[in-house]
Amino acid sequence: MHTEPIHPPSRLLMGPGPITADPRVLRAMSAQLVGQFDPSMRAYMTETMTLYREVFRTTNEQTFLVDGTSRAGIEAALVSLIEPGDRVLVPIFGRFGQLLAEIAGRCRAEVHTIEVPWGQVFEPDMVEQAVRRVSPKLLAIVQGDTSTTMCQPLADIGRICRDNDVLLYCDATATLGGNTFEMDAWGLDIATAGLQKCLGGPSGSAPISISPRAVEVINSRKHVEAGIREHDDGARGTRIASNYFDLAMIMDYWGSRRLNHHTEATTMLYGARECARLLVAEGIDHTVERHRRHGAAMLAGVRGLGLSLFGDVTHKMSNVVAVEIPAGVDGDAARAAMLNDYGIEIGTSFGPLHGRVWRIGTMGYNARKDAVLLTLAALEQVLRARGVEVTAGGGVGAAQEVYAG
Repeated sequence: MHTEPIHPPSRLLMGPGPITADPRVLRAMSAQLVGQFDPSMRAYMTETMTLYREVFRTTNEQTFLVDGTSRAGIEAALVSLIEPGDRVLVPIFGRFGQLLAEIAGRCRAEVHTIEVPWGQVFEPDMVEQAVRRVSPKLLAIVQGDTSTTMCQPLADIGRICRDNDVLLYCDATATLGGNTFEMDAWGLDIATAGLQKCLGGPSGSAPISISPRAVEVINSRKHVEAGIREHDDGARGTRIASNYFDLAMIMDYWGSRRLNHHTEATTMLYGARECARLLVAEGIDHTVERHRRHGAAMLAGVRGLGLSLFGDVTHKMSNVVAVEIPAGVDGDAARAAMLNDYGIEIGTSFGPLHGRVWRIGTMGYNARKDAVLLTLAALEQVLRARGVEVTAGGGVGAAQEVYAG
């Protein structure tokens, strides 16, 4: 079989993620490999930890990368915290809350859920009542659920968890770097993310930060594997069910011991380091404001085309908007036209929202003016071709007004 070298088509990825990676990140990932114990590699690992402390807004020593996509970070956090029979509370307001409940169940937790309709977020009172009723060891929640585009306020939930001695895990995959995130100020115990959204990189590395309180819980289950175990590495507690996602061992790998666990994904570390370096150089507050501004322009633009938005817009993420598909329009066919005719990818959603909404992202490298205006101009033409009455230039014009403000 004769195959050609990979030559992906030119695309502008304006969906809910992955997004078009920043060229500077791709250049960093093209650097040559070094051994995982090379002094330069150890320095890059230490630098990466320092950079992500700034991104997460934390002083947590245990801030590093889990090798794998964002879901690898989620699984590592949950499998390392949850022992069989532990009560876990999951507030669900979209597909990815359902995912947290499933993973907790696979960890053999006693899973309790509360739900609000898709398109809404939780009021603190509802969460507090559930915490008092369930008395969970862990509350696991998504900050921004891309299936609905809603962004859950976390400060009050952090307070509730601290007041009731509950560990708090947050999946910040879709929000970190593009929405306000305050690990320490909000009292989060573990947070994980991915590179492929607001951080501006490719999928394949999962930044994680762990509070001292959560570190203590994880280390109470520490079992160092045979072959690297030393005389003072006595087994403790119930063994963490996964070897690869065992955060007790991974913390030793990233820590001063540099105790061998797995072969670090060198190229992904280069990319993750560059993602964080660029955010810190820009300034986290400036990065969040950039996402807010371009997200506001996209929101105004789709409204300028006469389209309706899904959900409680006052609680949406800044980096993704959910647009109701006009009546009579085949949403998937329109998305295909955006891709085939204009090289622009937008998304649909899952479950009850599949075929009902388009999800359009403005995040990471694509949180910029030209990407927003080009997407709106193309969407206008695709709508016109399907008989939808739109104001000529209405989307681009409305976005331009945001930029002029």
